Amino acid sequence: MYRKQMKFQRLVCFALLAASALVFIYSLGLVTDLYDAFYYAIPNPNRLDRTDVAGARIYYDIQPFNSALTTVSIVLVILCVAVFLTNTHSRRKYYLSNYITTSLIVLANIGTTIWGVINVSKFRHQFLTTVDFEQLKAFAEKSLSTTYTESTFWFDIGYVVFGILIIVSALAVYNLILKSKLMKEEQRIIEGGV
Repeated sequence: MYRKQMKFQRLVCFALLAASALVFIYSLGLVTDLYDAFYYAIPNPNRLDRTDVAGARIYYDIQPFNSALTTVSIVLVILCVAVFLTNTHSRRKYYLSNYITTSLIVLANIGTTIWGVINVSKFRHQFLTTVDFEQLKAFAEKSLSTTYTESTFWFDIGYVVFGILIIVSALAVYNLILKSKLMKEEQRIIEGGV
């Protein structure tokens, strides 16, 4: 049982790192379609009420969230590195530092997921309700620099990314509970001489 748990423990730690990296990659791609569709439809970024395509301001509205998401994803990666620095992936016996780093990454992942899903949903709704897709199509036909899209792919894939983050966090909590039980059992055997 100990060997299986140790393999699972290592796998969970690497999955935490991969999920954090996935959030970072997602943050880099989130605005891709919006840039291609709306950047040139806004002649003056200081006058977002005057655009060539109704609803094009979403490109600027989403920027603060996108920047914050990139920063948060870097923090998640750093927290995962802390998980490895405390040898959470390879320790037979967990110490306070292992519990703290695992708890921090799990709490950060949960907070990021809640915040991320709320914002992605908000901007997805803004995209679908404020953009005049007929204007966008006409503008894209006139402009060589603009791409016409009605795709919500980058919004929708966010739900998958944040879902993965929650699943991996749940596995980390399960591993922590399993590890605690095994450590107690091992201590009981050592003390009982069985």
